[in-house]
Amino acid sequence: MKRLEDRLQVALFDRTQKTPKLNQLGKALIPKAREVVRMYDSMLDDLTGEAALIGELKLGAIASHIGGLIPLSIKRLIETYPKLHIQVVPGISEDLAEQVERGTLDAAVIAKQTDLGHNMQWQPFTQEELVLLTAAEVEEDDPVTLLKKMPYIQHNRRATVAKLANEWLRKNNISVTASMEMESLDVICSMVAHNLGISIVPNLCVADPLFSSLKKIPLSNQASPRIVGLVTQADCSKSLLVDKLLDELKSTVIISKSRQP
Repeated sequence: MKRLEDRLQVALFDRTQKTPKLNQLGKALIPKAREVVRMYDSMLDDLTGEAALIGELKLGAIASHIGGLIPLSIKRLIETYPKLHIQVVPGISEDLAEQVERGTLDAAVIAKQTDLGHNMQWQPFTQEELVLLTAAEVEEDDPVTLLKKMPYIQHNRRATVAKLANEWLRKNNISVTASMEMESLDVICSMVAHNLGISIVPNLCVADPLFSSLKKIPLSNQASPRIVGLVTQADCSKSLLVDKLLDELKSTVIISKSRQP
């Protein structure tokens, strides 16, 4: 970013905050930059319809799906298009959506956001009900009782699931004792597996072995589900590839659900 500013001899980012953000001049350059990228990515399209499927895909993904949904879907995609190179970037939905909007990611698997820009395309493909996650040896089945007496493991407060969980707790007038705050679901699962606490989590549509081994207690129907989908720019130059990825994500979810007891 600094080299680009030095080359143009202008400031493109506001650095008064912890995370640099585009200033007005930087935002004004976005449409022209997108056009350059789009022209570059489509140079070979007139020669072969498969050209858009042999390049690189920069994919963001919420960390909770890095262990199951993402690798299984990518495996299916690469089996069909072996020349495809994929880079996966984990993160929080809000941050990943911003990276897609800036053009640093081609697409991202995220939880539904309410403030996506007008130039963004959102394609949901599954929803995950919230459950109370406990160690396998926990015998109590009432979520309210457990939440009142056991330590609570909090998600990163910026994560969508943290907001959904807090919303349900408020609706039910439940006050929890947060003993830890974790950045990702896989770390929460590890803590829960050692019976260090409990947590409200999405019941993953494609579960990894550790998540599958833990006890999942349903919450009341007042709990809003986490809606998961694929976000891209509306004029994404890799729309053909993104559509193929979306098909594989949907197929992976369907196959996983068919195997559940």
